[in-house]
Amino acid sequence: MTAAGYIHKQQVGRGSGEPADTLLPRVHRVASLLKRWLLGTHQGRPDRTHLPYYLDEFTFRFNRRTSRHQGLLFYRLLQQAVAVAPVPYERLIGGRETSRPQHLGHT
Repeated sequence: MTAAGYIHKQQVGRGSGEPADTLLPRVHRVASLLKRWLLGTHQGRPDRTHLPYYLDEFTFRFNRRTSRHQGLLFYRLLQQAVAVAPVPYERLIGGRETSRPQHLGHT
């Protein structure tokens, strides 16, 4: 990856004596925010069947949390909803393995 301009710095967490949140502070922050969001939004009972969609929503919101155009959040959500092929409700709850929706134009 050095050709792409990245320098890989290996850190061994296990046995280093440092707490994990010191070594990977952002990972712990995101995991903590996700847990809090799931507890608050889904009252601690998220349905495993819909977990990929919950994670997509969390990612969407997380990536836009510091946006200077937060008023456009709903507008962007609608744009994204129109750009993604619909998923029938039966497929969402049918108990069978569901694949993630394909973007229109990328099928």
